[in-house]
Amino acid sequence: MKGTIHTDKGNIAIDDNVIAKYAGNVAVGCFGIVGMAAISMTDGLVRLLKNDSLTRGIHVEIDEDNEVILGFHVIVAYGVSIFTVSDNLISSVKYEVEQFTGLKIKKINVYVEGVRIID
Repeated sequence: MKGTIHTDKGNIAIDDNVIAKYAGNVAVGCFGIVGMAAISMTDGLVRLLKNDSLTRGIHVEIDEDNEVILGFHVIVAYGVSIFTVSDNLISSVKYEVEQFTGLKIKKINVYVEGVRIID
């Protein structure tokens, strides 16, 4: 489904993948986020995604009110407060995505899939 912005000059449709890619780039720039995570369906293992496949760790849904719901599957750095990192991620992504797309963010869910020690 696409997010649609209606203007007096026409309509703008934004694909879910565009939103996911932008949100993923904002998320990996947040303090304490090591990267996005993917869970293997065959063996249940969590792995860190490379920058070119960030969108696999993000779920984008646009509801009937044209509001965006995002779900992030992340790996956080060892020793940081998960609450603080999640709160920072939510506020940064909400602001940046709303400014970029013009769509309202309804909800952002953060799923911490793992912890990694940063060298």
